[in-house]
Amino acid sequence: MTTLTAARTKPLRCLIVDDSATMRAVVARLLSFDPAIQVVGQASDPMQARTMIKELDPDVLTLDVEMPGMNGLDFLEKIMTLRPMPVVMVSTLTTRGAEASLRALELGAFDCYAKPSNIREGDNGALAAIVRAATNSRPRTIRPAAAVVSPVRPVPTNYRPRPGAMIAIGASTGGVEALLAVLSQMPANCPPTMIVQHLPSLFTASFASRLDRSCAPTVVEAESGMVLQTGHVYLAPGGATHMEALGGRLPRLRLFAGDTVSGHRPSVDVLFRSVAKFGAGQVGILLTGMGQDGAHGLLDMRNAGARTIGQDEATSVVYGMPGVAHNIGAVEYQLPLDRVAGRALELTRL
Repeated sequence: MTTLTAARTKPLRCLIVDDSATMRAVVARLLSFDPAIQVVGQASDPMQARTMIKELDPDVLTLDVEMPGMNGLDFLEKIMTLRPMPVVMVSTLTTRGAEASLRALELGAFDCYAKPSNIREGDNGALAAIVRAATNSRPRTIRPAAAVVSPVRPVPTNYRPRPGAMIAIGASTGGVEALLAVLSQMPANCPPTMIVQHLPSLFTASFASRLDRSCAPTVVEAESGMVLQTGHVYLAPGGATHMEALGGRLPRLRLFAGDTVSGHRPSVDVLFRSVAKFGAGQVGILLTGMGQDGAHGLLDMRNAGARTIGQDEATSVVYGMPGVAHNIGAVEYQLPLDRVAGRALELTRL
């Protein structure tokens, strides 16, 4: 895939917005190690940031979630309404911070980054990688809140799932909004659906609750040993374990510790490869995200007779994971986001 970064001859211009001088210094230091990124300014509040955006015309913004006066979410909403641009949210890893960060992703933020605890703490280039990738993304204008949770297409009322059918979904950057769109089109009696979405550990419980409030099926954060049931969606916990489906008289979930796979834990590849063992009749879906996690697992599913769907480039925030899957022949149906759920239901209908 051709990227904007590959064509650039000048550094990416980044503006840091945070009310803490110490945290501005931390973020600037983490970005300074990457010669492709130039910090062109630092703002202590949204009013100063608004002026600096006009004066400096940055390529990307890092934005604190919680600030005095106009908070980061209100400012993000104004940015995405009036001047859409790539924004990386910098968040504290607390329950409150997780809820705010998820809302930021729904509003169009590219990704969220957990604040390091001190200026000496390194992150192995993680923040710089997110900032670089953000500049290659498509800035999203925000939609009314109702549009986030309402289906683009009607939820089917006469759907009956085929016995034994399961749906496995993988997503990363841009996946919060994409999953809301897909699951909002699922009926209350959808096949057992398993999801690996790359999120920090404190985010997944909040995200499962948000999905559960927004969608007809029951959405829960997965626990090891859960029996896979019709009408239920299982979101893998972030950070510590992989998730896989196990066969038997009553198929169930298994969460287990292990090394990262394709750079992640939980890994989409691990989930997809476990579902591939169930053979034909299953559906794998790979949505927007950086990297290639899930691409080879999706190919294993297709080779085993399962049906596979990949989000298309035009509707992906980052056409990384689905793009790699398409290039290696893992994708049977490449579809825009608003058609993904409908095709999955067609493929699992009785």
